[in-house]
Amino acid sequence: MLTGIGTEGQARLRAAHVAILGMGALGCALADQIARAGVGMLTLIDRDVVEWTNLQRQCLYSEADAVAGLAKVDAAVARLHAINAEVVLRPRAADATHANIEMLLGFGESDVQRPAVLLDGTDNFATRYLLNDVAIKHGVAYCYAGVVASQGTQATFVPNVTACLRCLLPSPPSPGDTLTCDTAGVLGPAVHIVASAQVADAIKIITGNVGMLSGSLVSFDIWNNLRRRIALPAPDPLCPCCGLRRFSYLEGTGTLDDAAQICGQETVQVWNQAAIDLEVLAHRLGPLGIIQRTRAMLRFDPADAPAIRLTIFPDGRALIKGTKDPARARTLYARYLGG
Repeated sequence: MLTGIGTEGQARLRAAHVAILGMGALGCALADQIARAGVGMLTLIDRDVVEWTNLQRQCLYSEADAVAGLAKVDAAVARLHAINAEVVLRPRAADATHANIEMLLGFGESDVQRPAVLLDGTDNFATRYLLNDVAIKHGVAYCYAGVVASQGTQATFVPNVTACLRCLLPSPPSPGDTLTCDTAGVLGPAVHIVASAQVADAIKIITGNVGMLSGSLVSFDIWNNLRRRIALPAPDPLCPCCGLRRFSYLEGTGTLDDAAQICGQETVQVWNQAAIDLEVLAHRLGPLGIIQRTRAMLRFDPADAPAIRLTIFPDGRALIKGTKDPARARTLYARYLGG
């Protein structure tokens, strides 16, 4: 019934594939809204598991999910199927890197329609630059966003129409230059404001209403009642990404670390980019501590390090809970997994 959408627009939504990178606070709100809008296929990518601290703002998850320590994509799939049983879901419990991001998003798979829009649910600039590279390379709109404390930022970058992320920020902010959820927390309502703007733009693009995009970067502080809008410039011909088409993050020359602290948690992710046989590993680690298995991961509580928990995924990643020190996390990874 909405002007600009109608029956034809709803049919376009039903036929569309949308990809969400990151299933934290933003990703949950994005997936909830776009699934209810009637999108046909939804790719969900996240490397993490549900924690108690997530429940204040990550609307797809429950206390039961946190108790079970489910992979976020698995918990999200169960909830989204209950919301809209017709949407085709592509859950990917994986860390997006230059080596796998295109396949994770659905580019290059012969039996998967390429995404119409890329929705940003990430929490770090290195991954956003990787997503920006993919968007420009494949000519797909990128709905960028970020939330921390009570502040939110949102913009939709359209290849060959607007500037891209690297036109505005040629390089990521230096560590310590920006707030994080560790130091400032996150106000739940700010998340939903930003996600609603992202989904509205995605619906405009999918239904053929690109001209209705604001063409601006919007930022706000909902607690302090501040709002600002900046018009996006045209693409910069000297931009290393959209102007010169040098996809350094996608080519692996960016700054994605192999050990990084997870936002808001005393957890470090370590990845050696080598596949792991979880069955074999469970047999080997069994005598050394407590083992729990699910479809997507193995959880190990070492007897000789009672404050530590390793959540291990078959793609070689491990979430080391109980430390914020990447060096110690790498040591623990090597101690129990090798490499």
